[in-house]
Amino acid sequence: MPTILIVEDERTMQRLLTLHLTKEGFETITADHGEEAISLLSSHQIDLAVVDVMMPVMDGFDFVKKLRETSTLPVIFLTARSDEKDRIEGLMLGGDDYLSKPFSKGELIARIQAVLRRTYQRNRNIIGHIDEREILSLEGIQLNRKARSVKVDQIPISLTVKEFDLLLFLFEHQGQVFTREHLLTSVWGLDYEGTERTVDTHIKTLRMKLKPYGNVIQTVWGIGYKLVDIE
Repeated sequence: MPTILIVEDERTMQRLLTLHLTKEGFETITADHGEEAISLLSSHQIDLAVVDVMMPVMDGFDFVKKLRETSTLPVIFLTARSDEKDRIEGLMLGGDDYLSKPFSKGELIARIQAVLRRTYQRNRNIIGHIDEREILSLEGIQLNRKARSVKVDQIPISLTVKEFDLLLFLFEHQGQVFTREHLLTSVWGLDYEGTERTVDTHIKTLRMKLKPYGNVIQTVWGIGYKLVDIE
């Protein structure tokens, strides 16, 4: 599941946000102010930041100014301020959404999920060329997108729905490296509650079913997987 960075100096609110998000299956990391958050970003894989505007040391607006020098990480501002000019300033600085306190758990989760969906779709659109041909081939593997069928050396093989979807995604982005988390989100969806081991299990099964060409799915150690031509 995605990891959310909570940047909030008020401990009661910080604990409440952590509770809400972990109950929904998100991983969370907390920071008391912007400087601590910047430090955490260099050592953790973060998918989205929920940031209070009014904080000591480095406030939310200054944090996003600094963040936008190097990162497009999605940010949702939280604030007790209700002035329109504050909302406009936050969005102009690079915030993706702006949520005024008090807010409900339901609205918070819905906004986070909406921003994550937009971000993943944008990343998928810019990640590179997607091969949209009906028939995709590599080595002795032939994948028919429309028929949702796969042949190995012209012999049909049986794949589950998710095995086919995973193989199709890798075929569409041949040569590109994807983390397990990215594959989990792209193939199983944001709402899937399983672990990244699900990806490993499906990759192992695909390699067995694609023999003798199973090694076209290569492990990139410390990162994830990619589909390559082994010739």
